[in-house]
Amino acid sequence: MEKRKERARLWVQVCTAALTNGYVKGFAEGKIFTGPSKRICVPGLNCYSCPGAFGSCPIGSLQAVLGSRNYRMSFYVIGFLMLTGALLGRFVCGWLCPFGLIQDLLYKIPVKGKRKNLPGHRRLVWQKYGILAVFVLLLPLTAVDIIGQGSPWFCQYICPAGTLEAGIPLVAANEVLKRAVGFLFTWKILILAAVVLLSVWIYRPFCKYLCPLGAVYSVFNPIALYRYQVDDKSCTGCWKCRKTCGMDIRVWETPNSPECIRCGDCLKACPEGAIHKIHISGRKNGERNPDEKNEVKE
Repeated sequence: MEKRKERARLWVQVCTAALTNGYVKGFAEGKIFTGPSKRICVPGLNCYSCPGAFGSCPIGSLQAVLGSRNYRMSFYVIGFLMLTGALLGRFVCGWLCPFGLIQDLLYKIPVKGKRKNLPGHRRLVWQKYGILAVFVLLLPLTAVDIIGQGSPWFCQYICPAGTLEAGIPLVAANEVLKRAVGFLFTWKILILAAVVLLSVWIYRPFCKYLCPLGAVYSVFNPIALYRYQVDDKSCTGCWKCRKTCGMDIRVWETPNSPECIRCGDCLKACPEGAIHKIHISGRKNGERNPDEKNEVKE
């Protein structure tokens, strides 16, 4: 049963990545899809410039509208992030983000010396909020050119997902781009290489320390309609939930920690079944509604 649930999450991740990046012709020709669906944001970190992408990345879209001279789309992007966060929180990170899937697969590579966190983990987790504030919000708004246009600083100088999904495929398929690459592309390749190598030994380092989209959704985790609850009467404090948690969360204390990606490993690990999912209906998983309970009693 546990293996089936683990495979279910993997298949959801794979299908989401395939659906959002399924424009095969774009990869073959090295061209970006420009259809009407590109106006729509997808929940996870998924580069707009990926040749196969059917939709837009919410972080890239937010930078684009903040850096533009008009804000026609800003309310849509902000509204999308708020709605997705309020409904799901960081469930998006655990189930729907293509770059999260890549990190999960890299961590499955059998090597010695694996660990959950980098040294200084408790301080480093705040770094993603700094990246959100500076590179996604402040710089696109304030560092503008002569006509008042800002740049997508996070996408341009940091995002390893964009390098992997867009930069490498486009450069590989386009001779003009191959001749034009310079220091910036090399810098982005170095960041990607560092994240890839770290992901083999550290569980989801980009999600923990760098991702501004994860920072946005984390704010909603404690209040999202999809969240966790711990039954204090059933919990024995055995720590098995934390031992199995890749994000290293003290689940019995903060089941809705900003760092929780809703992978569900803690639910499967709890021997007492003390951890429950709270669904949009407001009921715990497996709990009947009042009408059903009355029917059983009758």
